Amino acid sequence: MAEDHTHVQEFFAARAADWDRKFPDDGPAYAAAVTELGLAKGDAVLDAGCGTGRALMPLRAAVGPEGSVLGADLTPEMLAEAVRAGRDQYAVLLRADVARMPLRTASVDVVFGAGLISHLPEPALNLRELARITRPGGRLALFHPIGRAALAARQGRRITDDDLRAEPRLRPLLASAGWRLTSYADEDERYLAVAVREG
Repeated sequence: MAEDHTHVQEFFAARAADWDRKFPDDGPAYAAAVTELGLAKGDAVLDAGCGTGRALMPLRAAVGPEGSVLGADLTPEMLAEAVRAGRDQYAVLLRADVARMPLRTASVDVVFGAGLISHLPEPALNLRELARITRPGGRLALFHPIGRAALAARQGRRITDDDLRAEPRLRPLLASAGWRLTSYADEDERYLAVAVREG
């Protein structure tokens, strides 16, 4: 369901003000996903497509004050909601496009992307850019607080095999962009695919 960036911005801009109220119970799922990543104190982590910043507090707790947390999103309205919710105290917020991140090569240890992959206009190229900014051996976590089937049901559609998040599609896509899929969970209560930066 990838769209161009204009449509992504329009979609999220129109929903930003009500986003957290619409999904008030997702916090524990975000915290559990961050815990599962096993971040170390002092790690540098990017929340790519951070939206209203629901992952920023657990990410900050995981890396500690000596670590760095960056929340990047394309939609100003979503970043404004993150600030309104006080989540800017946990991270530096940046308006940025994952296709052209203003970060040095190999500058982050972990990239966390909640609901990200289905909104990437050019998934292979965009994932390659995330690989560029991640150190070799660093990780990418693609997360959603509910699994593919539950999300499809919520949206009134059927789950299909051509979904980029399906493991048979995701594994080669990640490999083409410099990532190796190391774990995959697609359950009613969560979706979490973790990949390691090759090279």
